Amino acid sequence: MNIALIAHDNKKKLMENLCIAYRHILSKHNLYATETTGRLIQEATDLHVHNFLAGHLGGVEQLGSQIAYNKVDLVIFLRDALYNWSNSSDDNLIFKLADTHNIPIASNLATAEALILALERGDLDWREIVRSESSE
Repeated sequence: MNIALIAHDNKKKLMENLCIAYRHILSKHNLYATETTGRLIQEATDLHVHNFLAGHLGGVEQLGSQIAYNKVDLVIFLRDALYNWSNSSDDNLIFKLADTHNIPIASNLATAEALILALERGDLDWREIVRSESSE
């Protein structure tokens, strides 16, 4: 499975800890992240992460493109609930694309853990069928 990992600045440490805790599951999948988040995850876990540009430099749009082409199976976007939402068009793009293409998305630790555990159980295996059909 292809997993996109994004975290606001105040949530990057939480993302690191999440990836440390679930390293045994995440190591079986392809991980994609914006630059800083990906680098921090790699340093903390030694997992391989494909890094796009930093979020504010176009990385969110790069991940959005992958979502739009159905190349992402799961998105974990740890958002800061106190973030200034008036400038969050990039964030809204990710959620809009995930909703449009029926891609599971987590915006907080509780849903991230639930989706990672569902991934381990095989509950998201249907995404492989969807992804293969969209590439035909």
